[in-house]
Amino acid sequence: MEPVRPGSTPITLTLADEEATRRFAADLATTLDPGDVVMLSGDLGAGKTTLARALIRHLADDPELDVPSPTFTLVQSYEMARFTLMHADFYRLQSEDDLAELGLAEIPSDAVVLIEWPDRAPGLVAEDRLEIELRLRPDQGEDTRIAHVAGHGRLSGRVERILHLRRFLEKAGVADARRERLAGDASARSYERVQLADRTILLMNAPRRPDGPPIRNGRSYSAIAHLSEDVKAFVAVADALRTLGFSAPEVYAADLAEGFILVEDLGDETVVAGDPPAPIEERYRAAVDLLVALHGHMLLPAELPVTPQLTYRLPDYDLDAFLIEIELLLDWYLPRLTAVPSTPARSAFLSFWRDALKPVLAQPPTWVLRDFHSPNLIWLPERSGIARVGVIDFQDAVMGPAAYDLASLLQDARVTVPEELEIELLGRYAKARRANEPAFDVGQFAQIYATVAAQRATKILGIFARLEKRDGKPQYLRHMPRVMTYLQRALAHPSLAPLKAWYGAYVPPPPGGAG
Repeated sequence: MEPVRPGSTPITLTLADEEATRRFAADLATTLDPGDVVMLSGDLGAGKTTLARALIRHLADDPELDVPSPTFTLVQSYEMARFTLMHADFYRLQSEDDLAELGLAEIPSDAVVLIEWPDRAPGLVAEDRLEIELRLRPDQGEDTRIAHVAGHGRLSGRVERILHLRRFLEKAGVADARRERLAGDASARSYERVQLADRTILLMNAPRRPDGPPIRNGRSYSAIAHLSEDVKAFVAVADALRTLGFSAPEVYAADLAEGFILVEDLGDETVVAGDPPAPIEERYRAAVDLLVALHGHMLLPAELPVTPQLTYRLPDYDLDAFLIEIELLLDWYLPRLTAVPSTPARSAFLSFWRDALKPVLAQPPTWVLRDFHSPNLIWLPERSGIARVGVIDFQDAVMGPAAYDLASLLQDARVTVPEELEIELLGRYAKARRANEPAFDVGQFAQIYATVAAQRATKILGIFARLEKRDGKPQYLRHMPRVMTYLQRALAHPSLAPLKAWYGAYVPPPPGGAG
């Protein structure tokens, strides 16, 4: 193999036993992204397959998963939450011509490829790769192995990230704890449950999000939409919510630069039940009451402490952010249905939305957690009142209209909330706000709720289409009919009549109907 490029950071690790190998596999898993290539080299019996098996089982969150050596099949494929993993063993490879029959003549761009004996196919050596060379060290113990790890090309920084993680865990006193990977979703973040002697805690792995290419006035989508690019927002909002008595996870330790956080484990009990999942009404009522309590705090600050020396400012949910999100419908959802509107129709769409959003932007701003829906709400029956609802996802929080989080809850993209339950809970919220604030305008709030619900449904249709087209995640398409149903509910408000007419003219229902 070619020598390590300047700028890469080789490291040497001692793996004294299988448990140490599993810990290294867990560390390695935190660094992997779609498209990565990992090459495992070393003599027979050096532990290449042992490490590969530990890595695959960790990524699959299944310690008993059958992971056969691909010595005879040459390639085994595994579908993981974030990517496909292809495990290849080239020991029996006769020539590189055999790779074409296996579909590996060109490495799939969106798969993680794990290759044993890569020296048997030097023409397949990727410019961007992670190399791990294993050597037996019987002089240090019967099962002891030495792992030399080096990164090349764009993966040169991954080795350093493994070191940062190891140091972070050591400083927190949990470096030797067993870790179990938790199932992921659409996010690039990953989570692991860390087993301590008396409890479990969670390790969040949230590397700094690239800003992305400029798309408008020199700004990226994430900058315009005010998506957080590091973990400072999570730490700030978590501490702020806990200070007010809400059940956000306690932050035990954080590496703000690298994006590693150890937080309280609130458990797995959710606010839905069944297959398909349906709202547990008592728990949804408690979640509504939580929002009433949160929105009852007047003049919540936008500037929040992260550390004694550092603050984080929640951005405003401004017009540009609302519009860039709804344009996802034009750029991803409609092209998927070959229904791209003309330039005048697109201009009319944005004009109608600017008018509809004027009263939304005039609302007194409060904390908008932005992802306040069932996947991010944990039921804590041992607590009381609104503290029974744990909140775990708020790193993209902004200052904006109170109605937004209520719409997130009552028009959950992944769970069907019956219209009668939505109306009941909307009334519960309005009645409680009116009781606490006599000046609360129920009619105006209903209009704001309908507008942000329509905006959010529009955005989600675009996001799910983008996940399928750009990210190879078709599983989100099954939610589109539900989201379309929510959109039609919201557009029924009289104030949105121009938008309802536009959608009726230009937006076909998703395949499978709108219900």
